[in-house]
Amino acid sequence: MANQINQVILPAARTLKEFDELMESCYERIILLNAHVAQVKPLGKRARAFGKKLLIHADLIDGLKSDEYAMEFLAQEAQPEGIITTRNSAILAAKKKGLISIQRLFLIDTMALDSSLTQLARTKPDYVEVLPGIIPHLIEEITMRTQIPVIAGGFIRTKEDVDRAIQAGATSVTTSRRELWTKS
Repeated sequence: MANQINQVILPAARTLKEFDELMESCYERIILLNAHVAQVKPLGKRARAFGKKLLIHADLIDGLKSDEYAMEFLAQEAQPEGIITTRNSAILAAKKKGLISIQRLFLIDTMALDSSLTQLARTKPDYVEVLPGIIPHLIEEITMRTQIPVIAGGFIRTKEDVDRAIQAGATSVTTSRRELWTKS
């Protein structure tokens, strides 16, 4: 994979203050969770100025509808390395724009798992973010059944949660818990 993510912790900024803190961090890749559509261009520029590779959670940008036009806007204006979204059409559009595509899945029951596997077969994202990320056997199952790298997210609260997700086959863990942003 050309844009392989080789970073165990993917810190996710919920606020602009956290985003600013991550500019000074040792992390190359960071996630922007919440922002307003008018902020994405300057935040993308700021991240690049600090040598950061930005992953934007497109579904959480206020004033932006996660569709193919939004992916075009993000690619041109914010110039992130990639996007995170739950939407199939946004994944397909992001891939056309050369962005890393991370499809976020909420696994709440067997029907959701089956539906998600069908969806992944259609969209073929670069990565799958599995929520909640604290269920090792689901990380193993999705990795095995899809051959798509898994990122664990949601309810990752401790270093032990991170370790279990990685041992189950996750390539990375997304977390907004600042205490997990320190490298050990």
